[in-house]
Formats: sequence, C-alpha cells, structure tokens
Amino acid sequence: MEVVIGIDTGTTSTKGIAAGPAGEIRALTSVHYPLSVPGPGRAELDPAALTDAAITALTDVAAECRAKGDRVIAIGLSSFLHALVPMDAAGKPLGPVVTWADNRAAAQCERIVADGHGRRLQARTGTPVHPMSPLTKLAWWAEEDPGTLRATARWGGVKELVVAALTGGPFLVDLSIASGTGLYDIHSRRWDDEALQIAGVRPEQLAEVVPTTHTLRLHADVAAAAGLPVDTPLIIGAADGPLANLGVGATPPGVGAVSLGTSGALRTVVGRPTDDEAGRLFCYALTEDRWVIGGAVNNAGSVVRWAGQTFFPDDAGGPGGRGGPGGSGGSAGSGGFDGPGGSGGPRGSAGSGGSGRSGGAGGGEDADDRDARLLDEAAGIAAGSEGLLCLPYLLGERAPWWRPGLRGGYLGLRREHGRPHLVRAAVEGVCQQLALVRDSFEAEGNPLTEIRATGGAAASKLWIGVLASALDLPVTVADVPEGTALGACLLARHALGELPDLDRAAALVPTGAPTHPDRHDADLYRRLRPLVEKSALAVLDVVTELDKLAPEPLPGTEKAVRN
Repeated sequence: MEVVIGIDTGTTSTKGIAAGPAGEIRALTSVHYPLSVPGPGRAELDPAALTDAAITALTDVAAECRAKGDRVIAIGLSSFLHALVPMDAAGKPLGPVVTWADNRAAAQCERIVADGHGRRLQARTGTPVHPMSPLTKLAWWAEEDPGTLRATARWGGVKELVVAALTGGPFLVDLSIASGTGLYDIHSRRWDDEALQIAGVRPEQLAEVVPTTHTLRLHADVAAAAGLPVDTPLIIGAADGPLANLGVGATPPGVGAVSLGTSGALRTVVGRPTDDEAGRLFCYALTEDRWVIGGAVNNAGSVVRWAGQTFFPDDAGGPGGRGGPGGSGGSAGSGGFDGPGGSGGPRGSAGSGGSGRSGGAGGGEDADDRDARLLDEAAGIAAGSEGLLCLPYLLGERAPWWRPGLRGGYLGLRREHGRPHLVRAAVEGVCQQLALVRDSFEAEGNPLTEIRATGGAAASKLWIGVLASALDLPVTVADVPEGTALGACLLARHALGELPDLDRAAALVPTGAPTHPDRHDADLYRRLRPLVEKSALAVLDVVTELDKLAPEPLPGTEKAVRN
C-alpha cells in the first residue's frame, strides 16, 4: 500500500503514524519527553528531545511500513502552537523551548492590552494577546532580559526546529504556525510592524513563511536512518489545532471539532481570515484558503485527574457514595497537567511509568482507571450536580475571555455534596466553557450543526453526554487514534494533488453513532451558562488579591511534569 507518514510534535510526546489512501492507519508510534516546570509560571522543553523524538518517530514508523511491504510516498508535519526558542545565526538553539503553557508574560500581556494595542493586534494577527503567544513572550524578554534579546540572532519555534532537523535546510515556518505567533498579519501576509516593535525583533530574525503545502526533502542522513529515498517529499504541514479538524473530518461548513484531552478546544473551518470583533476567538490557517476559528480552554481532562489526586489520593478502589468527600487534601499533581504516572522520559529513558516510546503501562494506567471510576460514579448524579457549580480554571483560562489570572472554585457547596457531585460539576464546568466558545461562533455568524470529538476524555460516556447537552448539538466521536497526525497525512496528500477537496476527509474518518443532547439537560445548561460567566468574572478581583497575598509558588510545582 502507498502510505503517508504524519509526524505530530506535541507538548509531551511526538506521535507518528502511517495512513493509507482511505485514511486507514497502518503504523503508529509515540515518543515521550518531560515538560519541565523549573520555576513559577515556567513551562519548557529540551529542543534536542523534540528533534530526537521526530527522527525516532519517523524511523520507527518507516520501519513498520517496510515490514508490512508498504511504500512511503510522503511525510507531513504537525506541531503545537505558540512555542518560542532563541537561536544563533545557524539555527542552533541557545536555550529551552518556551511552550504555550508558560505564563511568565502575564504582566506584559496586561500592559499591551491596557495600552490599547490588544484589539488592533488580534484583529490583524488572529491571535489573542495572551501569555501563551510568542509576541508576549518576546515582550517579556525585552523587559526582563534585554541583553539576551539583543544578542539572539534568530527566534523560532517547534516547527522551525523539526524542519531543520529533518532537512538540514532553510529557516522556514508554515503559514499556520506563523498565524499563531501574534507577530504575523494574516490579512496582508507579512510580519506585522507594530507587533515586531512591541516584541523588539526584526523581520530578518524570524523564519520565512511558506504555504502549509510547501514541499521539502529529507537530509541524506535522516533518509538513510529511516530507510527512505532521499527524494521522499516532506510537506511542511500546519499547526496541531487546524490539522485536528482535518484529521477528524470537521472541515465542511457547520461542523465543529472538539478536542478533549488534558486541555480542550472547539474549532470550525471558514473560508477566509476572520476577525472576531469581541476578541473571543482565534483565527489560524489550515491552508491559504482554509482558516480555523475557535477557542482553546486550558482545563479539560486534567480537572478530573486533579480531583482524583487531590481529594482522594489514598483511595485504592470501591465506589464513593453520596457522602462528604473522604480523604485528605493531598497535592494538586505536577503543576496541573496529567501529573504522576506519566509516560517516561525521551527515547525510552526511565520515567514514572512505561517506556519513552510506547508510554507503556504502570502508574499512568492506574490513574486512567481511577479517572474512569470517578466518571462512572459522577454519571449517577443528575445534570446540574444538585446545585453545585464548578469554575474549572486550575491553569487560568483562555477562550473566550483570555484571562490568565482566573482561578478555579466551587460555588454552592453543601454538606450533602460528595465525590460524585464534585467530579460531575467539574465535567460540566469544562463543557460549559466550550459552550461559551460555541456561543461566540453564533455571535459571529458561524453557527454549528454537529460536533466531531476526539481525545482521551472522549471515551467517556459522561463527558460526551454532558458535552452534547451543553453545546445542544449531536456529538460523534471520531474513531481515529491520532487525529492530528492523520490530519498531517491528509494535508500531505492534498499537497501531492491526491486529495484536492479537503472536505472529502469527512467521508474518510470513521465515527460512532451520534450522542444527541438531552432536552431537559440542554435547557438547564443554557440557563446556568450566564451564571458561569458572571461568577468567573466576578471573582477575578478577589483571586487577584489572593495571588498578591500568596506570592510564593505552591510546594511541588518546580519539577518536571510528564504526561
């Protein structure tokens, strides 16, 4: 079979797949690495771990293809957005990759907005002014470490690193990644003068922007290691979010894609760059004539994982009834991500569970089992969690308000509330946040008619049922193990001319039967949603003062985090 390999560089692992012409998965691998949290607000990755993982994933998948007698006709790339790494003139990294989760630029973000630049910048760049973006990260460097900013010859991100490692070639970035930097004018298609001035960098310090269908060639050494012809086309590809829409078949008008993993997102595809007048939505490129609007939420499956680790760290099994929350406080896990029981270090090094390549078994499976049990218990509680409202902002929040200073909480807590109520309310809080993003679509004239969901939490009937009712839309779960990597494969076939109509991807991606909204629950969530927004914004001043009274980092947050 003629297959395409997709390489998806994520925050804690790189996934590699090979897909046939009908989207069938022929090979699959995963290479893990730790996300380092060395200090308050920081979230960094080792550049060498990322590039090694991309080469390893390519080599492993190519070997499996050879073993099956499949022929690799192209490679497509995906990477996560909003990363920033300083480089020398030759493109060698001079420090760690600062990821989207790094929150050090919160003060710079506030000043940019307060100075009146925020809305103008978002209207031109499609990227909200938020600490996640390279724009605000560079503004932080300009204020906190101007010497490094002046001495750095180049600034890039994950895609630039991976492209250089695989090709040994030019300093390039695709249109999709560029559109998520906050530095690129998506309408005039050039680096934005005002953004560059705020960031303190020049256009020549940034990569050349090319279409997401741009074709490159593998470096001879990489091709030899992977056992591939040196002229195998390498398609530069796009960012993970837009490619996830393509990979689950959510490209036709009115079809939305929801990602439910550690964090979450809701996105839909439009035909041109779009400015959300209220500043609630991002706009990133998939191709030059396909753009993805949407909003990401910082907290999704991680909230249930946190609840299990924090409220019930010593619970070894058995149902938790409706009584008060048993167990002691415990820790909040490793910085609010998936926490202990992760997938090991890069390239098979020892970690907290399993091998680096496979993710293995061990602690991660135990945590997954506990999550599933907590969700099963929570499914026995009626919609609304008997008057309990969860604000699930453990890591601040992005869409639709883009408020990094938000903090989480429970409102309406009574003695009668127990473990199932706390967990169900957390699930409802996340789904209500995604519904607020959906409301923003409708306000901009882009209503949705159906949802395709993917991600680890999408395996839960409770998550999907609450999501369907909160969005008041039918939800189908895409039956693909790695939607983003599959999206990279499909975009590569599009670049080769084999998939001229991207909407045809909807017919290639298998899905289960749709879950329809419960009419009673949908009505209740619709009435509760204004209370979510009102509560979240009302407590912002309070949590700001609390942060001032507790400036020191929480114990246990300054360590490596593994997914």
